[in-house]
Amino acid sequence: MKILVLNSGSSSVKYQFINARDRSVLAKGIIDRVGMSDSVVTHERFDGDKVKISAEVLDHQTAIEYVLAVLLSQNHGVIKDKSEIDAVGHRVVHGGESFSESVLIDQKVMDDIRENIELAPLHNPHNLRGIQAVLKHLPGTPQVAVFDTAFHQGMPSYAFLYGIPYLLYRRYKIRRYGFHGTSHYYVSHRAAELLGKPIEKLKIITAHLGNGCSIAAVDRGISVDTSMGFTPLEGLLMGTRSGDLDPSIILHIVGREGLSLAEANTLLNKHSGLLGISGLTSDMREIISEKKNGNKQAELAFQVFTYRIKKYIGSYVAAMGGLDAIVFTGGIGENSPDVRAASCSGLEFLGIEIDEAKNNSQEKEKVINSDASKAKVMALPTNEELVIAMDTMRIVGKDFHD
Repeated sequence: MKILVLNSGSSSVKYQFINARDRSVLAKGIIDRVGMSDSVVTHERFDGDKVKISAEVLDHQTAIEYVLAVLLSQNHGVIKDKSEIDAVGHRVVHGGESFSESVLIDQKVMDDIRENIELAPLHNPHNLRGIQAVLKHLPGTPQVAVFDTAFHQGMPSYAFLYGIPYLLYRRYKIRRYGFHGTSHYYVSHRAAELLGKPIEKLKIITAHLGNGCSIAAVDRGISVDTSMGFTPLEGLLMGTRSGDLDPSIILHIVGREGLSLAEANTLLNKHSGLLGISGLTSDMREIISEKKNGNKQAELAFQVFTYRIKKYIGSYVAAMGGLDAIVFTGGIGENSPDVRAASCSGLEFLGIEIDEAKNNSQEKEKVINSDASKAKVMALPTNEELVIAMDTMRIVGKDFHD
């Protein structure tokens, strides 16, 4: 069964075309600068063939046209007819309390996604546009919505409620939702596979560290707590997001600086985090490089970043009443031995100890704990697109023959 996986953002559409039967990626690519006259289509086929096309892609309808055109291309494509696309799986950022799992898309589902726009105004509208574009260009092809928030819907109420009047939760659904759910789901299950144990018997902490960062406590396959909250702003320090802070701070800054709500939102989401503390960059690679060159602000940004990860690890060991494994993933989590080492330093009393040589190895999937460590520590690449493809195949549930 061949699945087209789409991640429709405000100014880009990322795609992978996956044979879900053997989990192989037939083609992948991205359309950048959607809505602009100088858009770029970048496409790569399974055999390494690559092409980059300059185009004018003014909306998501046109973006999906280009995706289909390049998949059908005689020189660079992988199919001869649209009918070879058996189903389409969409990443949808926010399912609110409406969705605790992936679902087949119909009008009711689209209406519910629209109702959750106020919870994710920067994402859900564009996710919907991708769905609507597929309806136009691939009528009759089943579509599935896979929600970033769904994996965290198993959290108990005492973990997702905030200390505000309960009436506000009832009225506006203000609660912890969590994000990066497909990534946390994938790496926790992959860790269980590599450990050779059923996930129902494991307590796993998963740390998705990229420009956006979140950490989750996965207790016997269920996310029982996670660092991102009502929005992706809460939790760990991130590239440009502040993460946890005293709510009165922003009230104080708004009053002193005379900021509007929109300006305050931009301050917390775009000018804080690693960038805000270092005054240099949001890129962890550059932070580490500058730190090694003696830049004190870069060193401070690195210390705040890893200290918060360490605190969350400790709190989630307590929340689950134990720990079997920690999994680092995402661009930073997979590729930065410095971050992994600093985040676990001093946690030996919890049975967490990293082996320096293993931590610095070049393997893609690796176990990096020492032999003396009671808990396993792993660095694994995430694969959110595969989760979307496999969920889509499961939900469409027809007997396709490739």
